[in-house]
Amino acid sequence: MESSPPSDEILAIVVPVLVYWVYSGVYLMLGSLDNYRLHSRKDEDVKNLVSKFQVVKGVLLQQLVQVAVAFLMFKITGDDHRAAATSDSASFLSLVRQFLVAMFVLDTWQYFWHRYMHLNKFLYRHVHSWHHRLVVPYSFGSQYNHPVEGLLLDTFGGGLAFILSGMSPRTSIFFFSFATVKGIDDHCGLWLPGNIFHLFFWNNTAYHDVHHQLHGTKYNFSQPFFITWDMILGTHMPYKLERRAGGGLEARPLKRRS
Repeated sequence: MESSPPSDEILAIVVPVLVYWVYSGVYLMLGSLDNYRLHSRKDEDVKNLVSKFQVVKGVLLQQLVQVAVAFLMFKITGDDHRAAATSDSASFLSLVRQFLVAMFVLDTWQYFWHRYMHLNKFLYRHVHSWHHRLVVPYSFGSQYNHPVEGLLLDTFGGGLAFILSGMSPRTSIFFFSFATVKGIDDHCGLWLPGNIFHLFFWNNTAYHDVHHQLHGTKYNFSQPFFITWDMILGTHMPYKLERRAGGGLEARPLKRRS
């Protein structure tokens, strides 16, 4: 007796998690390309305030919560979104619309919560500072957050993007895999030539790296796709890529216009 293939809902829950570890693993293997690193390997070891083992544990905890919430969400919204799969499966324009709506919703949700967590001293000290223990970001630290932040920004934000966009579980497999890859790319610490994300997004590895540095913690809150809210609300900090002494690159902030 043949077993049935996993449902779209199960794939939407599991695939982004698998993508996270596979894609971050690729960047881990590329970490020896010192000429393309935004920070030296020595800085990664010395400046970061949390061990890689603790990062892995923190990410796995966030993903466990993410899986549980996604399972509940699909149970609650199942009929409506399965209907969307039937009606929209042949419409490319509808899929594009759903992607763009989900990107806008996720960007908006994360910008305002992210910025508030920097403005609120209690939330920064006890919650968001976990993520900034990675002064020198790397790929599999992309989802290293305090459990409250992981639930609020990533899990709830993703759920809101899914619901408001009206996408089907099958479409969400691709959207959340794409969002996962984009988040990893923003934290990978490598400026590789020909990187497609650097060509199409101003919000990229170097842009987010500026935010992780002491001089940039009040700027470049936008994540993970566009820099729209930073530009509108005056929190955009431009940068210039320069060669570091000893090899590699550096995202050097430029003077902001008043």
